[in-house]
Amino acid sequence: MSDACSIQKLADSLASKRPLKVEDSPKRVRILQDGKYIVDTTHAKYVWEHPYYPQYYVPRSEVKAEFVQTHDHSKGIMICTFRSDIQEVPNVLVFAEGPLKDLVRFDFKAMDAWFEEDQRIYVHPVDPYKRVDIRRSSRHIKVVVDDVTVAETSNATFLFETMLRTRYYLPATCIDPKLLSDSKTVTSCPYKGDASYYNLTVNGKEHKDMIWYYKFPIPESAAVAGMLCFYNEKVDIWVDGVKE
Repeated sequence: MSDACSIQKLADSLASKRPLKVEDSPKRVRILQDGKYIVDTTHAKYVWEHPYYPQYYVPRSEVKAEFVQTHDHSKGIMICTFRSDIQEVPNVLVFAEGPLKDLVRFDFKAMDAWFEEDQRIYVHPVDPYKRVDIRRSSRHIKVVVDDVTVAETSNATFLFETMLRTRYYLPATCIDPKLLSDSKTVTSCPYKGDASYYNLTVNGKEHKDMIWYYKFPIPESAAVAGMLCFYNEKVDIWVDGVKE
């Protein structure tokens, strides 16, 4: 689905069903575009467009930018293009009525950078109702792939994320480096940062992107820096002798 179709679908949904939830954010939010802060506000709103995480919507009065209207939705939502000195950013929603009146939604990934207070944030705002807790553990962890034990340690770090399964981050030294090869895949997480990946070869079979790790996680997740994590869904994991 194209970005234009996606934004039209979102506008239709917000007009007919309204957002799931809207709350004030206590944080200073800034949006950087083309070397300028086009938004600097302490009145941003958390808006849940779906159940998984919120987006930031900002007051129109605090946007230092020109909008060119490209489509007028029938229920008070304008689909606009944001125009800066250097480039144009399409698919901006501007609300003229309803619970989101006088708010503006920018596509997170289309902007150069977003900041909460003085710290850059990535991918999307974190959900204020979700936590990431990281705890060292002496429980014994064993990882098996194709009936071969590829990792074993009693010095793992457990990562607990609200409503998600526990992830086990293991010291890199507990895995035979001969089994690993670098992957070009990089993914981003708003709670942990940018993840790099390894492929894992067992019995001559290569398993793509089986392991991820964070070279430079964001400060809140610094405890997992350099540690390796397997996809629980793709391997067999035993915790203190009990298979997950």
